[in-house]
Amino acid sequence: MNNDPVTTAEMWRGLTPWIIVCAVLLIWGTGWFKALVNPIFTVTYTVEGLHNMIQKVPPVVAKPTAEGAIFAFTYLSYTGSGMLIAAIIAAFVMGFNPLRLLKAYGETIWTVRYSLITIAAMLAIGTLTRYSGIDATLGLAFAHAGFLYPFFGTLLGWLGVALTGSDTASNVLFGGLQKITAEQLGLSPILMGAANSSGGVMGKMIDAQSIVVASTATNWFGHEGSILRFVFWHSIALACLVGVYVMLQAYVFTGMIIHP
Repeated sequence: MNNDPVTTAEMWRGLTPWIIVCAVLLIWGTGWFKALVNPIFTVTYTVEGLHNMIQKVPPVVAKPTAEGAIFAFTYLSYTGSGMLIAAIIAAFVMGFNPLRLLKAYGETIWTVRYSLITIAAMLAIGTLTRYSGIDATLGLAFAHAGFLYPFFGTLLGWLGVALTGSDTASNVLFGGLQKITAEQLGLSPILMGAANSSGGVMGKMIDAQSIVVASTATNWFGHEGSILRFVFWHSIALACLVGVYVMLQAYVFTGMIIHP
């Protein structure tokens, strides 16, 4: 084992990939960048046999409304595209040759193959719940929570991430439900959409993939159950605190909600 102290040059070399990622994603996350590239780098197609074939009806909406099914593939402005471009830039800065870069990319895809399938399946379930009306049915049912819904809606986001391992998948899965329920109760759909994401973050510490990453990074293999037991109550406590905060925003500090 080399116990020599890390030099300043080595430290900055190690930080270089993260600096590049941060710089690229700061650009990718801006509205002006999306407005610049989306009109050019977008593939749009209509899903035949589904587009405008389903109607939402009262009490979910004020009047019968056809549900569109047009998929806009904004491939360049996706966060994942930014990450890929940042990785390519970082690889060349660190001296990788193109063949080694392709090999690393293939190895990475192979390593996360099951995770990719799982995430894709969860996104598919989210789309299915929307077009089958499951989200509307559940939304009407959750509306019976009444005054306490902002609290339980936050915990719903927590549950979604705990099950799927992804805040994005949780938002796809429960986003429509949150919007419908909020509208039924006269709450802000923007607030409940944010509550779904914020509560979901608190579930990130107990989802399976995060626990596996933690045990692998710390060389504590086989102790995933111990990690889960240790963080479980922390996760619930934090999710409940977020739920209380959302309740205050819904009924007390309503001016905190920003409407576009």
